[in-house]
Amino acid sequence: MLHEEVIYRHIILTVPAMFRMTFYQKAAGVLNTFVRCGAQCLDDVYSTVKGKALTGGYITVLHPHGRNGQYHPHLHVLATSGGYDAEGACWEHLQYLPYALLRRKWQWHLLIMLRQTLKTAAIDQLVDTCFRQSPDGLVTNVQQGAVPAQAHSVARYVAKYVVSPPIAVRRIDRSDGARVTYHYRSHRTERMGHETIPVATFIGRMVQHTLPKGFKRIRYYGVQATKTFAKVEGVIKGAVKIIARLTYRQRYEQSTERDPFRCPHCGEEMEVWRIWHPTYGVIYDEGEVIKRGTYASTAQRAGP
Repeated sequence: MLHEEVIYRHIILTVPAMFRMTFYQKAAGVLNTFVRCGAQCLDDVYSTVKGKALTGGYITVLHPHGRNGQYHPHLHVLATSGGYDAEGACWEHLQYLPYALLRRKWQWHLLIMLRQTLKTAAIDQLVDTCFRQSPDGLVTNVQQGAVPAQAHSVARYVAKYVVSPPIAVRRIDRSDGARVTYHYRSHRTERMGHETIPVATFIGRMVQHTLPKGFKRIRYYGVQATKTFAKVEGVIKGAVKIIARLTYRQRYEQSTERDPFRCPHCGEEMEVWRIWHPTYGVIYDEGEVIKRGTYASTAQRAGP
């Protein structure tokens, strides 16, 4: 669900390479606080820019891998470009996000979260090293403008990162049983890269992205949270659009401009009579249902 009158921005928050092994080994204890940390950071940024406490809205998606399939946890955030002022009961729009401030704030929130969550001497040392090596903060990315422009685009965008595997089958160029070659587009060079690795290494790169059981990759914070969403509708003065709840018939008609339940010859609405599967054969037959007397027994129970 999105507030229609609010601009949404796509923000990416990354993790330095020196912490990726820690994230992998301590996934059960770190990932939950990591996802929450992104929303806390953006609230801090919004509040700093406006000079007063603001609560934004965030749809946060955890993405555990990079384009080359290696372990690279980072957050994709669809964030409202502004926040809710609880004291003034009004919406404060942000015209821009200062990139330098976001980098420093993200570094602070991420490293302090790791230090407080893990509480080990090794983490303390890594945190201190990171502060020294990155005085300007950590790498983040903010896409300009309203991203995406349409609500259904947001649904497709978020779904892509939840259901897609680390590497699509079409990116696997060849495999001889011992080695696998695949390609990807590098973030650093924006050029196509190729890797040839042993099969065992390739399998390892794929299975390492399996998240802890029950882990929810999509989280909602601030004015996007269920308990808060309705509360701020009057302040934002925007209608609520519910997305991704269309029936099969509606989705098919929306994408093809053709009603799948209408006969292309006579134009009358069709009813299901038989469903046939190429592997399992007939899996539903209306004639058999009628023969069994299902409808008759239902009518008797319904009464006159």
